[in-house]
Amino acid sequence: MSDTDPSAPTTLADKIDALFRIVRRPNREQFSHEEVARACREVTGESFSTTYLWQLRTGRRDNPTKRHLEALAQFFDVPVAYFFDDDKGAAIAKELELLGALRDAGVRSMALRAVNLSPEAVSTISDMIDVLARREGADRTEG
Repeated sequence: MSDTDPSAPTTLADKIDALFRIVRRPNREQFSHEEVARACREVTGESFSTTYLWQLRTGRRDNPTKRHLEALAQFFDVPVAYFFDDDKGAAIAKELELLGALRDAGVRSMALRAVNLSPEAVSTISDMIDVLARREGADRTEG
């Protein structure tokens, strides 16, 4: 049995979707299916349509070639093991989430300011974030 994070993407579709959601352009916009498919066609020299990519991302197709997965891994700058090894895939997904959060200037600023705090102070800030996250989650479900 593996210690994979249960919230980590597990299906191929989930993994591809996570890449689209987390790995973004410098302006924080998602890449389009067309630009990813075009880049994959250029890498593989093989057919790789926008529709095919959408089918992979939504789970309507789930048996891509190894070359197609290698091209996706290259485009999104992740090891190809992300697609094949659930434990490595979960670890990579966690790193991607962190990198995605750190792209946010406010989150990055808080993280940099917290570097020099004591472990107790970091724990207090973590507790405060948990309280605020629960409060905001409750506000969303009530509204």
